[in-house]
Amino acid sequence: MEFLYTYDTLKLEFPLVEPEKARYVILGVPFDGTTSYKAGARFGPTLIRQATLNLESYVLDYGIDIAGLPIADIGDVAIVSGDPRKTADRVRETLTELKRANPSALPILLGGEHSQTLGAVEALKPKSYVVFDAHLDLRDSYEDNPYSHACVARRIADLGVKEVMFGVRSGTREEVEFTEKRGIRWVHARDYSFDSFVELVEPLPEPVYLSIDIDVFDLSLVPTTGTPEAGGLGFWDVVEAIEWLVENKKIAGFDIMEVAGERLGNPTALTGAKLLFYFIGAMEKMGKL
Repeated sequence: MEFLYTYDTLKLEFPLVEPEKARYVILGVPFDGTTSYKAGARFGPTLIRQATLNLESYVLDYGIDIAGLPIADIGDVAIVSGDPRKTADRVRETLTELKRANPSALPILLGGEHSQTLGAVEALKPKSYVVFDAHLDLRDSYEDNPYSHACVARRIADLGVKEVMFGVRSGTREEVEFTEKRGIRWVHARDYSFDSFVELVEPLPEPVYLSIDIDVFDLSLVPTTGTPEAGGLGFWDVVEAIEWLVENKKIAGFDIMEVAGERLGNPTALTGAKLLFYFIGAMEKMGKL
């Protein structure tokens, strides 16, 4: 199957299937057009895919071999340089094409700037948005751009999607006031616990879109990301949350965003790749697809 806005690039080394036959479909979004501190998220999809070469495909915790699953990798979206809205439109159109061809497929985005999650949410139309992120991302506009990476949660809120956020430790007074006005619940990184996650996510309507901004983690795990923040979560904190979510909620889509860097094998990409395996492994273990 060919897609209008994608092109071939480095792909997973597993035996892959055609997207029409896949349970999981990977799409890279190599965009960092509004990055405001450290550039390099455009290399995120390649870095994550390359980092998977370092990992055993067998996930010990679940007894699942990722390499034996029906996974498709449809390459990367051809971005519109410097334009997050037009690039997100291409993400939306690509996932719309995919769901038309294979309604049961679960899309997985690898990025790439967090602004591009908007296109996926527009295509998949989840009822709820669960995000792990160091930042609230609820600015109405940033640097005169309403589609900046700092505005993605605001634009998703505009769609009427219910939002909850975890691992937050950065935001403006205006953003906090917006959460209070709109009833958006969020948990500061220093207050995060598994119980707090379940409490906020359990009542959410389904399906749920799950987004992981890699900067939610402690800096030792993710030293190369666009807007790093000290005081993040541990790897197993997020894995435990993923396990509960995929067991208890229908998942519309998943992404790992803001992986950045210029060298292969960096810790940020390795963290993202391991998280990718755990997500797919958990989905299989719970028999959700």
